[in-house]
Amino acid sequence: MAFARFEDIIAWQKSRQFVVACYDIFEKSQDFSFRSQILRAVVSIMNNIAEGFERKGDKQFSHFLYTSKGSCAEVKSMLYLALDLGYVSKKEFGVLFAQATELSKIITGLLKSI
Repeated sequence: MAFARFEDIIAWQKSRQFVVACYDIFEKSQDFSFRSQILRAVVSIMNNIAEGFERKGDKQFSHFLYTSKGSCAEVKSMLYLALDLGYVSKKEFGVLFAQATELSKIITGLLKSI
């Protein structure tokens, strides 16, 4: 693993894009607790990658990457709820769910490389 900065990590870059996509969909939701929870979870993915990298140890970085994967799963679970409650269309669900799934796989690959 040869990253000079967390901004060079593909998982962080993809998670940043995912945050923006989720904000675009949910920022105007009137269900404030739902909106807060899903947006906190999606931001957590990105921030845990950055924080773990800055800890400068593989064990610490791995711990934070697992936390990021957990937040990915939380977002995926909440996307099902958003679909069930009519907060997103099937198309929006599919796009966001695919992004979350891809991101989780990228994080898994990064974990294997450590």
